[in-house]
Amino acid sequence: MKNGQIPVDVPDDVPTSARAYGWMLGGKDNYVIDRQFILDTVQGFPECVDIARQNRAFLYRAVRYLVKEAGIRQFIDMGCGLPTNNNVHQVAQRFAPDARVVYVDIDPIVLVHGRALLADNSSTIITGDMRDQSAILERDDVVRLIDFDEPVAVLFLSVVHHLLDADDPRRILRTIIDKAVPGSHLCLSQVVCDDPARGATMSRQITAAGIPWRTRTPAELDSFLDGLEPAEPGLVNLLDWRPDPFQPPLEEAPEELASYLGITETSKDLYEYGGVLRKP
Repeated sequence: MKNGQIPVDVPDDVPTSARAYGWMLGGKDNYVIDRQFILDTVQGFPECVDIARQNRAFLYRAVRYLVKEAGIRQFIDMGCGLPTNNNVHQVAQRFAPDARVVYVDIDPIVLVHGRALLADNSSTIITGDMRDQSAILERDDVVRLIDFDEPVAVLFLSVVHHLLDADDPRRILRTIIDKAVPGSHLCLSQVVCDDPARGATMSRQITAAGIPWRTRTPAELDSFLDGLEPAEPGLVNLLDWRPDPFQPPLEEAPEELASYLGITETSKDLYEYGGVLRKP
């Protein structure tokens, strides 16, 4: 890696989380390898389609809360993924036109699509590895757009499970929020399983496919977040975080995945867990 840039020669014979996740949301920017990865994964973990879509719906509610109720005007979105409807800057600027967003993702395809989306916007996107928080903070676009003398929201949405224990996830999640001014917020979510054995099987299977993965229990995620104040209703299944039946709908799921929609209505042990926390 040179000058903070990630090489662009990402192979199309290995799935990436951004493309695979995007497909579950109805996105078109993916390869056969990404679609097959999801089709293989849902054989053992059919909740995944619901989980991805529930996380995306949570993004809208969380960003709306951060802007309207917490007064946040600047965001850093770690592992942002491919653009779709109601991206962070679009939600934030709907309620506060002066809101600024720095998107960060390791997949160069995300950079290409993100730059097109943000061509005429005050927000920006950079290619970076969220495991290297120090390098991200030194990037020119971060320095230009984010004023660390003012409250900031750091988002880790549906990416914490990509942080292996060896990566020191607590350090990664806490680097910015621990340095930020009081009133800053950390917004995060992670796939969890109440059955540790099933969670371990999921971790092995997805990691073996080429995507780093660590399913945790809710208590394991909670252990990273001491000293921060959860906004109501706390850290929960994302379905229970300020549900709003009138929020904008998502794109339709791909036909190949339609039969998996609604699985989480009866299967309850695997879900996306998270919320919004404030630095006092």
